[in-house]
Amino acid sequence: MMITYDPTHPAYFDEPDYRNELTRVFDACQGCRLCWNLCPSFGSLFDIIDTQHDGSAELTPPEQDRIVDECYQCKICYVKCPYIPPHEWDLDFPRLMMRGAAIGFRKGGGGGLADLVLTRTDLFGRLGTAFAPLANLMMGSRNSLPRKLMQAVVGVAAARELPKYATQRFSAWARRHLAGRKANTQNGDVALFQTCVVEYQHPGIGRDTVQVLERNKIGCTVPEGAVCCGMPHLDIGNLDAFRAQATQNVQALAPLVRQGKDVIVLQPTCAYVLKREYPDYLKTADAKLVAEHTYDAAEYLMAVHRAEGKGLDTSFSGETHEQIVWHVPCHLRAQNIGFKSRDLMRLTGAQVTVVDKCAGIDGGWGMRTKNYDLARKVALPLVNAVQKDQHACIAGDCALANGVITEETGRKPLHPIQVLARAYGLPEAGE
Repeated sequence: MMITYDPTHPAYFDEPDYRNELTRVFDACQGCRLCWNLCPSFGSLFDIIDTQHDGSAELTPPEQDRIVDECYQCKICYVKCPYIPPHEWDLDFPRLMMRGAAIGFRKGGGGGLADLVLTRTDLFGRLGTAFAPLANLMMGSRNSLPRKLMQAVVGVAAARELPKYATQRFSAWARRHLAGRKANTQNGDVALFQTCVVEYQHPGIGRDTVQVLERNKIGCTVPEGAVCCGMPHLDIGNLDAFRAQATQNVQALAPLVRQGKDVIVLQPTCAYVLKREYPDYLKTADAKLVAEHTYDAAEYLMAVHRAEGKGLDTSFSGETHEQIVWHVPCHLRAQNIGFKSRDLMRLTGAQVTVVDKCAGIDGGWGMRTKNYDLARKVALPLVNAVQKDQHACIAGDCALANGVITEETGRKPLHPIQVLARAYGLPEAGE
């Protein structure tokens, strides 16, 4: 048996080897159980071991596949597990689950129309923004007839609130806004990786970010040729499609990094992918270079604020909040950068309460009909925490997790950058 999480290793797609590795890792997990409440995979694993195998981790292939299917790659294993590399046991649960997804994809070719719709974010984003009124009408409201038809045909839950398409893409606004401007780079110079979510559905986050950067004398470029980070493909095990998109993004970003720019990313999942997945799956010097210069937006701004001779503008003449309830997304925690968004919002004078609970969405996983009820169960502690304080402002870095909060509570969170923008008195941009 080879302990391998490297997709270029000759044994990576060897299913017997993979099954044996599952048994080894499951046995270590059931002996520790520090992860018992992290996600449905561990709950199912320990239940199966205790009730059906009398403490043995030698599960049947269908039982193993259930554990893989219930993993939505939150990455919190890296925060909790004491046996991750470089420990001698070399346990990497998320990479092992990804290996299972890749083997399953190679055997079966994907999950039908749901995979097609949920992974082609740029294709459907371009179409959706070009025909936004019609596209948003067709997506309809939750449990509407169009959504029920979508559920029956595609497998996307009719009860799930889907993000609406904007009538103007962020990059179109940015090209006009930045054209002919001489950037003030006194406090830094960045390439803004806006992500597909901001590009097509939440361009207001991008516009606010550009204006906050300008306010703080940080130059900003929006790279040409950038596409979705590729995470939806990686989640279903389509490694070739993931590498293709990763390569395109690295080709767009690496020259800018060589010019002295850092890369800031507006969604935590995408930042995680650029930092951690690109170097491992591409194994190129450019991928490593981009990863080393990639920052979450709040991470970068707080670094500027604390740097000698620099510092953010803390003159706030706009709308501020006494209390903010901030949801910290799993993929932000997994970056191990601390609570930079909390620190950023504290600059406005707010008292920030941190809600460290999973939204159970992970892009496509929580959108699928088969996972919807389980995803809501995962998100329940987050929903309960948000509902405790009806008077506080709600904030969160992940647009998809914010959608879950809106769906379950009716409250619309702000991105932390938007909290800062409103505190500066910058005008709010509609979506």
